[in-house]
Amino acid sequence: MFVLTADQRASTREGDHVAALTESLRPWFAAHSDAVALPLERTVGDEVQTVLTSADAALDLALTLARKGKWSVGIGAGPVDEPLGESARASSGPAFVAARAAVERAKLKSEPVPLVVAGTHDGAAEAATAVVQLLASVIRRRSEAGWEVADLLARGLNQREAAARLEISEQAVSQRVASAMIDEERRARPVAARLIDAAGR
Repeated sequence: MFVLTADQRASTREGDHVAALTESLRPWFAAHSDAVALPLERTVGDEVQTVLTSADAALDLALTLARKGKWSVGIGAGPVDEPLGESARASSGPAFVAARAAVERAKLKSEPVPLVVAGTHDGAAEAATAVVQLLASVIRRRSEAGWEVADLLARGLNQREAAARLEISEQAVSQRVASAMIDEERRARPVAARLIDAAGR
């Protein structure tokens, strides 16, 4: 299992964004319902938590949060106590302990990106953290123009179709793909997901 815990950054200065986050993620959870063991919920203060059955889903949600830029994110990989409770707050197990350790470490200024993986296999967790932080860095540096293309390609359009939708040339789309490192992100995601999975084994 994969427990993802996210804690809002600078909430005392910016106010509580948990309700807005929960609402904005409704489409994500609807699209990934087969991988959701327990839905996203506020656990304490300005922190949220969800339990997922897939490393791919955990990675995708973590990177979705990285794009938003307001959250410290911890992914805990490993077993959970069965049966799960009715909510994340009512559940326990090694993956929950790992998620707590991961999000607390993600808050540290020493981390280049506030996204950390922890699990029962320390070596794999460290490798996963390195790759996931690299992916998050790519996402956080992507321009609005790059996201226009990335979002269209993620919806299944090809570059020609994206060019037509944006009313720009195919060459311009290719340039945006290269600048936004869209292909590099796509190829690295399966590697990161495998490492997250290995962290819990």
